[in-house]
Amino acid sequence: MVNNLYPYMVEFLEGTSAAFLKKGEEKKSCNKRPSESGDGPKKCGRMDTETSVSSSKTSKNTEPTTSEKPNHVPEVKNQGHWSQGLKVSMQDPTMQVFKDDKLVVIKDKYPKARHHWLVLPWESISSLKALRVEHLELLQHMHSVGEKMIQEHTKLSNTKFRLGYHAIPSMSHVHLHVISQDFDSQCLKNKKHWNSFTTDYFLQSEDVIEMVKLNGRVTVKNGVSELLKSPLQCHVCKQPQSTIPQLKEHLRKHWAQ
Repeated sequence: MVNNLYPYMVEFLEGTSAAFLKKGEEKKSCNKRPSESGDGPKKCGRMDTETSVSSSKTSKNTEPTTSEKPNHVPEVKNQGHWSQGLKVSMQDPTMQVFKDDKLVVIKDKYPKARHHWLVLPWESISSLKALRVEHLELLQHMHSVGEKMIQEHTKLSNTKFRLGYHAIPSMSHVHLHVISQDFDSQCLKNKKHWNSFTTDYFLQSEDVIEMVKLNGRVTVKNGVSELLKSPLQCHVCKQPQSTIPQLKEHLRKHWAQ
């Protein structure tokens, strides 16, 4: 049982260590993944974090299949347009860190922080605009699993996290970001990257759930994309910063706090 409210069959990946996370850094090239703020494909360096989950015995035939779920995301062998990339990554065993019969958690290929995961439903849901009241339980489960990821990690450190969605994501298929607030990554390269996670362009998971609960859908404010052009400032102390390199240097002051 993932939480006290919603029972689901859970399958952990084989070969993972008992520790949920092992902190480490290794540089890796990032190729042809667009930013969530709507940019086209770009290249960036990557600071990845080795991630593992607790091993567990699992029942046979627990993975969801297309026949069991008519709206299941179809298997994609050829990625095609970059906006469809998540549909490929979510089916890649090397990217998965957790999965059950409702969702899968993957490592973000181009993380904007030391720890950056995406929680994606197996059900095919194109965007926040497609969410309806019947998806409420799924959204709550996605949030609970995201919190579990955080709880397992914070057993080893006091790292702060946020859970949320980009108001207008560039990648197709609904996905919940679970991201640490250090923003220590070579893939965070420009103002749009920064503002997409540190302004109201980033919709808190709890707020999205509340909107669906009260209104039956998610409402995005007009002109929200203008937030991506906001001046750079530290998300902790709000001190203005002139450039991304200057901002990153400033952020180091907060890491030990």
